[in-house]
Amino acid sequence: MMQIDTERVLATLRRLARFGARGEGVCRPALSEDDMAARRWLADQMREAGLDARIDAVGNVYGRTPGARRALLVGSHSDSVPTGGWLDGALGVVFGIEAARVWRSQWPDAPIGIDVVSFSDEEGRYLSCLGSRAFCGELDAGQWDALAYEGRTLRQAAADAGLPSPQDLARLDPQRHLAYLEAHIEQGPRLDRAGLDIGVVTGIAGMHRYIATFSGRADHAGTTPMDMRHDAGMAAFEFAVECEARFRQVGAADSVWNFGAVAFKPGVANVVPKVAELTVELRDLSEDVMARMGAALAALAAERDGVRQVGVRLARQGALSPASMDARLCQALDQAAAARQGSRMAMPSGAIHDAMLLARHVPTGMMFVPSIDGRSHTPVENTADRHLALGAQVFFDGLREVARMFQATLPPGVAAT
Repeated sequence: MMQIDTERVLATLRRLARFGARGEGVCRPALSEDDMAARRWLADQMREAGLDARIDAVGNVYGRTPGARRALLVGSHSDSVPTGGWLDGALGVVFGIEAARVWRSQWPDAPIGIDVVSFSDEEGRYLSCLGSRAFCGELDAGQWDALAYEGRTLRQAAADAGLPSPQDLARLDPQRHLAYLEAHIEQGPRLDRAGLDIGVVTGIAGMHRYIATFSGRADHAGTTPMDMRHDAGMAAFEFAVECEARFRQVGAADSVWNFGAVAFKPGVANVVPKVAELTVELRDLSEDVMARMGAALAALAAERDGVRQVGVRLARQGALSPASMDARLCQALDQAAAARQGSRMAMPSGAIHDAMLLARHVPTGMMFVPSIDGRSHTPVENTADRHLALGAQVFFDGLREVARMFQATLPPGVAAT
């Protein structure tokens, strides 16, 4: 079996981690100076691997195999959350570059090439999965001025970062790109807890997000009797506790929910809250399950409206549909892990990934390596070197199997002789 240079993979990952380094973690928010420096370096790495590389209008780094009429698209993202870890997203980009490097050196005239992409702003500084949305043609022209962070629009941020005009976007080409494959750290505890090497992702959970607004009355916290208060804060707390109970009744085994943000107005210790806003996020692999949980949420909002003399209003803020991975690609990754004697499991992804967007347009597959203690989006995020090395090898082997699979379907004159 073909061996890739796993030591080079580890060294490249560690070099990339210097961009935006903060202690053991990294800080590379999309379109920041550190993010753009990392992207320029990644473009150079792609060129050294034999690819034609460029950075597009939103910051996507796209490396294209010259001469190939068909290609497997591989990659992930290289931006991070503000206090993130060194592997989230970066792992998939580096695995992809190494795969392309070996591919070009071993089979320069192969009918199927390896194209590599580092998507911009997967973490959502301006918009979750911004780069892959743009790549797939799902970024509207009006969003360039509507999307903003700290008062600066996407258009302004891209111009300040020295990126080309909004029309200069790398694009998914269904005639060229036969499939998309992404490697990633799990970001959860399942593989680590089970002592397994590889996760073959079967699907990516969808997400529905709601804002529950509670409207009461501001009063003096020391002089207003408890039974006379219109306390929006207590109404929000009680609502959240009851949501937990109802979601357990109507959710599925892998359903998750979160109350990740709460805000009180006026938000001072000696004033009864006049307004409370509670963010509720639901995730599941099934749209039907999320709809069922959303219906339970809406029913509870109606029931609680007026309790404690507080009005309740519920609004859906956003939604992402779940995505299923292609069964053939899953099988190829599973077989590659088995051939390397890697222990593995089929599993869903609760986290959102660029693969979710690509799956709407081309066959898509995804592979996980373990996260130590399940930690991610934190500087302590880490994966054992042996799992990084095995993962890179399994991913490459899986790509070879997928290429063989598609080569048999290429039209005459394109398939290898």
